[in-house]
Amino acid sequence: MAGSGGDKPGDGIVGATPSMSETHRFAAMMNKSAELKRRIATELAPQLLRVVDACEASIRTGGKLIFCGNGGSAADAQHLAAEMLIRLRGSVERASWPALALTLDPAVLTAAGNDYGYEHVFERPLRGLGRRGDVLCGITTSGRSPNVVRALAAAREMGIVTVGLLGGAGEPARGMCDHVLLVPDNETARIQECHIALGHAILELLEDRLLARPVA
Repeated sequence: MAGSGGDKPGDGIVGATPSMSETHRFAAMMNKSAELKRRIATELAPQLLRVVDACEASIRTGGKLIFCGNGGSAADAQHLAAEMLIRLRGSVERASWPALALTLDPAVLTAAGNDYGYEHVFERPLRGLGRRGDVLCGITTSGRSPNVVRALAAAREMGIVTVGLLGGAGEPARGMCDHVLLVPDNETARIQECHIALGHAILELLEDRLLARPVA
């Protein structure tokens, strides 16, 4: 789901021409996605492990993981929260761990949008639900989504650890993040494919740690 409102740094297949066959276009899409994943597997490994550290520390001290984003990134936020609350891997049976997506309640989203403005739809509920020691993961493929940026800024004020799943230049969201996982590309769909792969990697490593040493 590449559509994400105003959060679209670029569209289309880089290098595509009108004469390029659909078979070649499909191959180009898959190859680019694979190349980006290979690149971030090396370049982002240290940052990703620090994110896992932060998530583990939060869960072990009674905190929770919070996710937000727009459009396809909203779907990713809900996807990752569900895998914490319910199940990530079918072969693993474990406790439900605390997580929430700030994208789930239409009444809250529309009330905040109507009463305060759309740029406040994540910040407003975060101020009521977030607590010091939580982790907020803001997902924006451009780094420019005003509502994600405001939520990250509010989280910092509240003592909540901030993580950015970003793309493009990553700014201004990047400046609000304690931990940055930036996909080095400008194509929305390819960035989103990497974002969910990064999210799955974080949660799988976190699950391994929490199973090896269960939460008291």
